[in-house]
Amino acid sequence: MTFTKREQVAILVIALTIIFTVGFKFLKREMTKAEEIGIEIYEEEPAPEGEETETVEEDQDKLIMVHISGQVKFPGVIKIEEGKRLIDAVELLGGLKDQADIDRINLAKKLEDEEKIYIPKIGEEPREDMTYSSEGTKSSGKININRATKSELSTLPGIGDVLADRIIEYREDSPFKKIEDLKNVSGIGDKKFESVKDLIIAN
Repeated sequence: MTFTKREQVAILVIALTIIFTVGFKFLKREMTKAEEIGIEIYEEEPAPEGEETETVEEDQDKLIMVHISGQVKFPGVIKIEEGKRLIDAVELLGGLKDQADIDRINLAKKLEDEEKIYIPKIGEEPREDMTYSSEGTKSSGKININRATKSELSTLPGIGDVLADRIIEYREDSPFKKIEDLKNVSGIGDKKFESVKDLIIAN
C-alpha cells in the first residue's frame, strides 16, 4: 500500500501529536509523584530588591586607630586591623629602639581603638603623662602594686629587687586594699612610701 505525499505528511503530524501528548502526560505524572514524596521542584528566584545576602563591609576586617610613641623607630598614629596586638603595631612602625624597656610593656596586649601607648626607655622614671601597656600599669602610668611584675616594682624610687620580692610575697598572702598598706611590707617606712605614693595604685 502506498501513500501520497499529502497522506504521509498527515500521518507524520498525527504521530508527532501522539508522541507529544504521551510525553506531556508522562512528565506531569512524574512531577505529581515528586510532589507526593516531598520533592520540591522550583525555579530559583532573584533576591528581593534592597535585600543583600552579604555586604562588602562584613567581608572587610574592621580597622582601628592607635597612637604609639616613645621608643619605637617611627612613632605615630596608625590604622591596624581590630584584634591585632601591640607587637604587630610596633613592627609596622619599624620595630623597637635599642633602649626600649620591654620589661615595662606587654607586647602581647590586644589593641583598642583610640588607644595611646607610650613605650618607655630603660631607666626612665614613670611620669603621670605616660600611658604604658602592661599588666601592672594603667592609662595614668601608675604601677598597680597588686599586679605589677618584679621589674615594674623595681622601677619605683627606692624599691630595688629585694623590696620588690617582699611586696610580691606580701600580696600573695594579703592583697593590698589601699596604697597605704604598702607600709606593712618590711623595709618600707613613711619616708619611702612618700616617695612612691603618687606613682602607685592598689586596684
